[in-house]
Amino acid sequence: MTRTIVASATRETIIGFDQPFCVIGERINPTGRKILNEELERDDFSRVEADAVAQVEAGATVLDINSGAVFSNLMAGDPRYADNNYVEPILMPKLIERVQAVTDCPLCIDSSVPGALEAGLKAAKGRPLVNSVTGEEERLEKVLPLIAKYNVAVVAISNDDTGISEDPDVRFAVAKKIVERAADFGIKAHDIVVDPLVMPIGAMATAGHQVFTLVRRLREELGVNTTCGASNISFGLPNRHGINNAFLPMAYAAGMTSAIMNPVAIPVGPKKIAEKKAEIEAAGIMLPPDMDDETFCKLFGIGSTKSRPGKEMEAIRAANFLLNQDTGGGAWIAFNRDPGAAPRGRGREGRRSRG
Repeated sequence: MTRTIVASATRETIIGFDQPFCVIGERINPTGRKILNEELERDDFSRVEADAVAQVEAGATVLDINSGAVFSNLMAGDPRYADNNYVEPILMPKLIERVQAVTDCPLCIDSSVPGALEAGLKAAKGRPLVNSVTGEEERLEKVLPLIAKYNVAVVAISNDDTGISEDPDVRFAVAKKIVERAADFGIKAHDIVVDPLVMPIGAMATAGHQVFTLVRRLREELGVNTTCGASNISFGLPNRHGINNAFLPMAYAAGMTSAIMNPVAIPVGPKKIAEKKAEIEAAGIMLPPDMDDETFCKLFGIGSTKSRPGKEMEAIRAANFLLNQDTGGGAWIAFNRDPGAAPRGRGREGRRSRG
């Protein structure tokens, strides 16, 4: 069985066909996160540390570390900050050191800048995953030597110099090319985790079927593990959690072994709580004056004021159970147990009647 080993100094995660689904937490990424980007520009890593801890508590077994920040304010004093080739090799080791200080979870070093990848590889303890290499010639020549030098695993994205093809056969051919080129550098197929590129189903009706078929081919013909940006499938659609919750177990059953995703349900903020309270009061419902916000959120089904596993994690835990990667369902039961509930003895529920 293909097994990709990713490790910290003290902890190991195995991505494999015979393993529970691997969740790679995506939250430590300043791209599109204005507040995080501004904090990093001020050398404030408190949110990074909190996100690392919250994702591991929610069930992530690898943490993706992306250094793609844009330091707009610093550009005014030093034009080098306009160049990611300058910024990311400086920022990446700082991110990794801060994350390693608060968790022993294995890491995935994520950057399009080869210098940042190497800086991350020098700072990371253990055996990280590198994200990523593509089928583009320049990228192959710059990234594969790093993978071989540091003896680590790599995410291989199925696009090349021609771009991203909508034809799954072309994306398979790109993946095969990367696997073959990696072999020239002594990199084994079990150290390549292919991202077959999930298209939004809102833009392409066959996107789900395509990726399931492609994942099976990658497993059966190339013998590689697979991953994806899980939320891509639902981009642009309402109720994205519903789509994601169906997609992840189906992809897992088709042979996908990991996903880069957010495992944490974002806490409900004061604004949403105030809006819901105003709505309830407008309907003539009186609330106890001493009701705390957490009780209110649970009572009216709007979430929680605390970080907790997201809905997608519930789907993944269920899939692990159904695909016999959670023997006896112990992990599923623990995941769903109310922390405040008293332990229960074995009752009559579920017993087969006799006679």
